[in-house]
Amino acid sequence: MSCDSNRLYDEYVSIENGWKINEALTFSFKKPTVQSNCNLFFNVISNDDYRFNNIFLIVSLTKPSGLVHVDTLEYALADENGRLLGKGITDYKELKLWYKENYTFEEDGNYKVSVEQAVRQQNKIDGVEQLDGISKIGLRIEAASQQ
Repeated sequence: MSCDSNRLYDEYVSIENGWKINEALTFSFKKPTVQSNCNLFFNVISNDDYRFNNIFLIVSLTKPSGLVHVDTLEYALADENGRLLGKGITDYKELKLWYKENYTFEEDGNYKVSVEQAVRQQNKIDGVEQLDGISKIGLRIEAASQQ
């Protein structure tokens, strides 16, 4: 059984000319129709124009009732030598990052996940106005394995 057989949702948003600060990438979907919990991931496609080791994301999950849960997340995108992590045979690398594990979609209806970049240069207070090197962000939802 391949991992893809667990896929419930898998969408990408392209980023043209750099990811602007306060630019929210939004994913909308209906509650998955599975009896199990779900694992949520972000898939990040980056290239050599990305000049940081980490990425910081502000993620809002809006439930059908309107309740919003906000997380600030940090992920490594490059190793200590600046080489991008992930899979790919060209300058582009795709990295699958955990967002929520064994999450239960309790409410019926439409959900929304919004993602903003919150990257800052070292020793700077203000965020990076335009984040280059990220070409796509994807949201993937999989049925959690039954054990």
